[in-house]
Amino acid sequence: MTGFWCFMLAMELLIPLAMLLVGRRFCKSPPSRVNGLYGYRTPRSMKNQDTWAFAHRRCGRLWMRLGGAMLPATALASLVSLGRPDSFTGWYGGALVGAQCGVMALSLVPVERALKRTFDENGNRREGGHPSDTPAP
Repeated sequence: MTGFWCFMLAMELLIPLAMLLVGRRFCKSPPSRVNGLYGYRTPRSMKNQDTWAFAHRRCGRLWMRLGGAMLPATALASLVSLGRPDSFTGWYGGALVGAQCGVMALSLVPVERALKRTFDENGNRREGGHPSDTPAP
């Protein structure tokens, strides 16, 4: 194992670890007020406090699942570059991180779909929403 490979492994694990930690934070104690600085900020999630809390619960659970899956997958995938030249390790690691960024960006899709299904365009809850879409006590 070279020092560069170990460095790249650490960098490759940052996004899955961040998704796990931020996901847990969003589930347990999301930002208390709608704000433009921190949190899951999309026009639909920032309509009101209800949409804000809903989006953070959804995103948090999703990021915990995705981060938990990506962490071991990334560790295993990084073994491909073990013992290879540093140039290969760097390019391969960059591709892994790019794929992780893609997964993280695509995680917006199910959260936005759930928001659209649960709330109207003004942020009011729709009648007959899915039971898992009810607010936390």
